[in-house]
Formats: sequence, C-alpha cells, structure tokens
Amino acid sequence: MEQTMSRKHAIERSDILSMEDYGKVRAEWRRKMTAIKKRRRIEVGPFVTFYFENWQTMWHQVHEMLYIERGGEAQIPDELTAYNPLVPQGSDLSATFMIEIDDPDRRKRMLNRLGGIEECTFLRFGGHEVKGTPEVDQDRTTSDGKASSVQFVHFHFSAEQITAFRAPGVQVVVGFEHANYGHMSVLPEEVRSELASDFD
Repeated sequence: MEQTMSRKHAIERSDILSMEDYGKVRAEWRRKMTAIKKRRRIEVGPFVTFYFENWQTMWHQVHEMLYIERGGEAQIPDELTAYNPLVPQGSDLSATFMIEIDDPDRRKRMLNRLGGIEECTFLRFGGHEVKGTPEVDQDRTTSDGKASSVQFVHFHFSAEQITAFRAPGVQVVVGFEHANYGHMSVLPEEVRSELASDFD
C-alpha cells in the first residue's frame, strides 16, 4: 500500500479522508511520518535542513491542515493546490528547506544576508550536477533581499542522471552556491536509497 502511494504523482479528492476517519488513524500516521521523514532529511551547514517530499508526506500535510483548521470541504481545493506541486513527478526530487535559527535577532540578520538562496541549491553525484529550481508559487526573497525561512525547490533529472543517482553507494552531495552560505553535506546511503525510490 505505502509503495503504491509513494508512486502517485498527485493527491486527488478521492484520497482525502473524512476528518472523523483521519482522527482515528492520525496517531498512527504521525508515527509513520516520523520514520519516513528521518530517511528524507539532511542538515546542510549550521542553519538549514532539507526535507525531501513525496506523496505520503504531502498527503499527511494536507490532512494535518484540514484537521487543525477545520475548514471542511471548502478548504480541500486550496490545500490540494498548495501541496500537489511538491509531489515528485517521477523524474524529479522535491524538497522543502528550512532556515532554522532560534535567536530572533540572529535569525533576522542571517535572513537579510541570504536573499536568493533558493536559486543556489544543487545536487552533485557521479560526475553530474543537478541545479535546484525554486517553486514558483511566490517570490521567497523580498525586494530588499531578505530570504524566507521556508523555501521549496525541485531538482529535475535526465534519464542518465536518474541512473547515476540510483547506483548503490554513489556519493551524493547537496549544498548551496551562495556567497553567504556555501555549505554542503553528503547524503547518508539510507537517504540516497530512499530518495531513489521517488523516480519512476
């Protein structure tokens, strides 16, 4: 069942549970999400964490929004519009990355230095480089150069790049080419293997 869900490329109205039914399985799904997200996250540098999304993580997010906000049937189309673009389509990886700084003054100073960071992501592996493309829902760097603390990016792969990424043990580096945040991290093999399952 979960393997089938991970292969889907869109959340449809028929996938949405009633809030009564979701309430019955919510605790179980939250436990599942903890395990799934552990295999789909990577810290890059001191402040940024990537969370690679799939159908399951977005299905869960939609249901959490519906459950918390209680907007009923009228809320469903908006949530599907918001989160379906982050479901991988079979030849891409989709990620949310968060700039997480606890101290509010330090966070403000850092975000003011990170304008355009959403344009600077990459994955490198096996002699290939895939540049990240920001989600186009809205501009996430303000006109005065302040970055949003939450960013959404897509990594679009060619068939050759998918084959290279899927190779067991290949070193995959995720990082930034930003003047004020030039950090990189190597994906653990468990994470690389999990993300490889997003490709058709």
